[in-house]
Amino acid sequence: MASLAKENEEIFLPRRKDPVVLPRTSPALQLLQRLRDEAHRFAISYYARVHRQKAFTSALDEVPGIGPKRKSALLRQFGSIQGIREATVDELVAATGLKREQARKIKEYL
Repeated sequence: MASLAKENEEIFLPRRKDPVVLPRTSPALQLLQRLRDEAHRFAISYYARVHRQKAFTSALDEVPGIGPKRKSALLRQFGSIQGIREATVDELVAATGLKREQARKIKEYL
């Protein structure tokens, strides 16, 4: 395990008080810089992917028996999760052709 300080490109190792300083042109330092940069890129892309997925999830994803098509139809018909929450079971059944039991489950989960 080692850490690479970004500003002065010093290499810190466990149980060593002073950092290792390699010349800027050293192939070993360049390799460590590439490893650090790749680790940062990986972490940033993972973080972005997680947040992108959260942005496209909804409370309907938790309702058993409601797939992407039904979710899309409900959101198109009622405009939002809030609109679905405010609809009655009868309105859900009439508007989207849901079975009464499915409509009850949706109301229960929301």
